[in-house]
Amino acid sequence: MGERVFVTGGSGLIGGALVDRLVADGEHVVALARSDAAAAFLTARGAEVVRGDLLDEAALDAGMRGSAVAYNVAGVNTLCPTDPAPLYRVNRDGASAVVRAAAAAGVRRLVHTSSAATLGEPEGTVGAEDSPHRGYYLSDYERSKTEGEQAVGEEAGRTGLDVVCVNPSSVQGPGRTGGTGRILLALLDRRLPVFIDTRISVTDIADTVEAHVLAAQRGLTGRRYVLCGATMTTAEAFALLSRVSGRVVRPRIVPAAVASAAGTVAEAAFRAARRHPPFCRAMVRTMLHGHVYDGSRAAQELGLRYTPVEETLRRTLQWARAEGLVRA
Repeated sequence: MGERVFVTGGSGLIGGALVDRLVADGEHVVALARSDAAAAFLTARGAEVVRGDLLDEAALDAGMRGSAVAYNVAGVNTLCPTDPAPLYRVNRDGASAVVRAAAAAGVRRLVHTSSAATLGEPEGTVGAEDSPHRGYYLSDYERSKTEGEQAVGEEAGRTGLDVVCVNPSSVQGPGRTGGTGRILLALLDRRLPVFIDTRISVTDIADTVEAHVLAAQRGLTGRRYVLCGATMTTAEAFALLSRVSGRVVRPRIVPAAVASAAGTVAEAAFRAARRHPPFCRAMVRTMLHGHVYDGSRAAQELGLRYTPVEETLRRTLQWARAEGLVRA
C-alpha cells in the first residue's frame, strides 16, 4: 500500500477521476463524504470514507491525520445558482477550513483545485498565472473561486502549510454533463440552434487529474498552474465538432445584445417559476467575454502533456452515445 492521501470532492467529476487514479496507483485514499450516496460512491471506488462536511474541521483533521498529501477538489461549479450562498460556503469558506485542518493534521502538501477563471484577465487578452485582474467579476462562481484561492494563500501564509494551486480551464471529457459539458453535448447532438461568437479554452479530464498528481510531486510551493490544452474560436470549434461527429454542426450566431437580452429574460422567467435557470446573465457575460489561457507553465514545470482536443471530443462523443446522451 502506498502513501495515505486525503481527498475532498471525491464524488464530483474531477474528484472521482482523481480517486480512481490514486487508487490505481496503489495509494491509500481517504475521502470526505457528506452524504450516504457520496459515501457509497467512494467506497465502491476503493476509498476509505470519512463522513463530514467541508466546514467540519474536526472531521477534516481526523481524515487527514497521517496523510502525506491532501487534495481539496470540492467545489460548487455553476454560473446560474438559484442561491449563491453555497458557492461562497464551499469555494471560499470550505477551502479556508481545509488549509487550517491540513496544517493542524501535519499534512506535507495540499493541492488546491482552483479555476482558470480566477485569473480575471481583461477581455481580449491571454490569461496566465501572473495576469493582472480586470477588477470585476463575471459571475458569483468566478468571485467565489477567486476569493477561495486568496483565502487559501492567506491561511497557507499564516500556518506555513505547503500549498500548490491547480487552475483548470473548462474541463471536458467522458462524465461531464453539467455546465459547459451540457452545452457541448447539445452542440454534438445539434440541439442548440443558436450560439455566440467567442473563444473557448478546454482541458481534458485525464490531463486535469494528471496535473493534480504532478502538482503534488513536482509543483513549487505557492505556485499556481493554469491548465489549458486547447483554445478555439467558435468557428474552429464548430468545424472540429463536425469532423468528430460526422454531421455538420453550425448553429446560427446571434449578436451579443440579443444573447444578453435572452439571458435576462430566461433568468427572470425561471426565477419567477422558482426553478433553476439553465441560462442566465452571468453565463452570457462569461461566454461573451471568452477565455484564452496559457497552460505552458504546467507543461514546462510539471511535465504535463496535453491530450489533443480532437481526441478529447472523440472520447466524449463515444461515451455520450453509449450513455444515450446524444443520438447515434
